[in-house]
Amino acid sequence: MPNQQRDIQTIDAASFPYIFEQNVSIPLGNGGVVRCNVYKPKTASMENKFPVLMTYGPYGKDVPYKRFNPKSFSEVDSAHQTEHSAWETPTPVFWTNHGYVVVRADEIGTGQSPGVLDVKSATSIDGFCDVIEWAAQQPWSTGKVGLLGVSYYAATQWQVAARQPSGLAAIVPWEGFSDAYSESLRHGGILSNKFFDMWYARQVAPNQYGLPGRAARNWGPDTIEGDLTADELNANRHRAALNEQRYRDDEQLAALNFNLEDITVPILSVANLGGSLLHLRGNVNGYLWAGSEFKYLRFIVGRHDLPFYYPEEVEVQRSFLDAWLRDEDRDGWTTKGALPPVDLILRKGNVGYNNPAAERTFARRKESEWPLARTNYTPFYLTADRGLQPVLPDQPLPRKLSYRALGEDRPSDTLTFMSSPFESDTEITGHIVAHLHVSISRDRWGNSPSDLDLFITIRHLSSSGEEVLYTGSAGESVPVTRGWLRVSLRKTNPQHPRHRSWLPYRDYYFTDVLPVVPNEVYPVDVEIWPTNVVIESGDRLILEVSSGDTAGTGFWGHDDPIDRSEKVFKGQNCLHFGPDYVNYISLPLIPPN
Repeated sequence: MPNQQRDIQTIDAASFPYIFEQNVSIPLGNGGVVRCNVYKPKTASMENKFPVLMTYGPYGKDVPYKRFNPKSFSEVDSAHQTEHSAWETPTPVFWTNHGYVVVRADEIGTGQSPGVLDVKSATSIDGFCDVIEWAAQQPWSTGKVGLLGVSYYAATQWQVAARQPSGLAAIVPWEGFSDAYSESLRHGGILSNKFFDMWYARQVAPNQYGLPGRAARNWGPDTIEGDLTADELNANRHRAALNEQRYRDDEQLAALNFNLEDITVPILSVANLGGSLLHLRGNVNGYLWAGSEFKYLRFIVGRHDLPFYYPEEVEVQRSFLDAWLRDEDRDGWTTKGALPPVDLILRKGNVGYNNPAAERTFARRKESEWPLARTNYTPFYLTADRGLQPVLPDQPLPRKLSYRALGEDRPSDTLTFMSSPFESDTEITGHIVAHLHVSISRDRWGNSPSDLDLFITIRHLSSSGEEVLYTGSAGESVPVTRGWLRVSLRKTNPQHPRHRSWLPYRDYYFTDVLPVVPNEVYPVDVEIWPTNVVIESGDRLILEVSSGDTAGTGFWGHDDPIDRSEKVFKGQNCLHFGPDYVNYISLPLIPPN
């Protein structure tokens, strides 16, 4: 670093109901340091030790929640509206009052931690490992460290737990992707650029180590060692162009790869059914494939920021963590079979969206496994007259339906298939696959396209004809669920141990790219993210097959002009029907008890 490293640690044991230690330096194995804030019960000592709850991320250990997102802060439960509350992290006053030390660390290159800003990188996880092992060795620590946090603070939990740092005792990844390629960067191989461009500029870059003016903007204190110049800041940022990271075996993405089976600590994975554009799949698949003997999957609904602080959800967090970090098991988490591993929430009825009080009326049900053993995978067939039906259609002659490529949410960019009204309440819970036969063709006087992007949306219509909308991550209205596929990356790997008929496995390697030739018909299996919904009697399902983002996408769009160039994609997309082209979605129907 260009400036000489200084250590200025502040300890305040009088102003708060806990001991507050600011800017504690943690040595790293590469010779650098990470700085953290430590919040300890006032009785903490070498004789009176406590377990540790830790977060490690780029948003700023010193950036107040009320500054980071004022609207969200005003809506969280009042017990978590404190001076030291921070976005997506545990509230120090609550957890210290319940017998924990809270450690909040600035990720390398952010806040007060020197180094190169390189979020979501393997190097960042190296630092996280060192910080966990440091916390386990402190004189006020029992040696047990738990991880608890939302989104970014959840996604990194999967990665670091697979490294098995000493002292790590349990993790609670609350809405956080576990597959950086398929859930974060690329959906079905299609670049998810819109959110990440905004996210980096709004939430990461303003907290870079050495950035001038942070204190003036009330974005945490200025850097201890002083400001860096524009050239120095630029040299200390590593951010590859997202559209250059196309395959999972690209160098930077390959370095992020890890095996969920290497995770052995107890897990409480919390999946939000409305998070169908970033987090949902990761929490479900993380639960599925983790190697932990004790693992639990809990579903929630609502915005991604509020439920983490609901009193009833905080008590679930505390019950789980107390069991594994404090040896106080009130509910059976540590006894095999004592507690059903899956806690499902049932989205039944039209309660509106972004309405926490109404969403709390959804019922819960305990389950013994995921996917549910009694699932009846049932095909619903697409018909050339835009129907969606449980009976194989009579389609003796080949036909095709065409729609425009590079969709912009216009009717000409989407094929819509609607079911008849359901005759009785029908529960859909689990993983969905769409089996389609597709092709591309050129526009008259246009270039010949060479690829096709599929955007699949499942919607729910009430008996009155209104769409039943659900709450997305930012409070936006969202459909039931979604899926995507770039057809040149259609190759699956049936030999992979995680490949299932209800969850096709793709490697997404450079060597997996297959040709897409105009007017050739290709059968494809499109993974649709897992879901739960109860279709009531008289309601309908809608399936949309589109060439681009559809209504309810919000700021999670896929519109990068390089990744989705007109030269490659512009033309006509086609869906084929006939004796050789049977199209259907496989719905996980749950029989009534």
